[in-house]
Amino acid sequence: MQTSTRDRIVVAAARLLQRQGYVGTGIKQIAKEAQATLGSVYHFFPGGKEAVAVAAIKHGDQEFATLLRKALDSEEDPAEAVEACARQLATELRESGWIDGCPVTAAALETLGTDSEIQQACAEALRSWEGLVLDKLLRHGFEAEGGRELATTIISALEGAEVTAQVNRSEEPLRAAGRQLARLVRSYDVR
Repeated sequence: MQTSTRDRIVVAAARLLQRQGYVGTGIKQIAKEAQATLGSVYHFFPGGKEAVAVAAIKHGDQEFATLLRKALDSEEDPAEAVEACARQLATELRESGWIDGCPVTAAALETLGTDSEIQQACAEALRSWEGLVLDKLLRHGFEAEGGRELATTIISALEGAEVTAQVNRSEEPLRAAGRQLARLVRSYDVR
């Protein structure tokens, strides 16, 4: 199946942002990686690099949401599902050679303190992932207030563990976070 030029640009930008961050990724590099002309990048994204980055972050958000949903659905028990998610992230990170971490982390950190469209797209991605975890918890009897805080904790811990795993080139930070998060989920008295 052939992909459109626009889709190639978005996917290439997503991979580059994930690996190099926003500052480290140039518009010419995006065009080259996408096998597109610079003119076509500006045709599809008249807003330039920031517009491409926002589309790339939204693409990364959807890719990660698919992975997260699949991992959460792989186990009936929410605690086991969270641990399965951490294992999946650890495996994929190792298989990428420790370079394909969270699709929004680098861009989010580089745009802290701004009200840019990039920062807004990153915030929306994190909220959507928290929502997926919350849905799993609510389906298994968690109350909304506690479930919301727990979902935020789970996503926050997984994000931090993923960065630590990348830096240390080890699956263990993610696996340890998964075990501890599972323990935390089990500590809730859900009837």
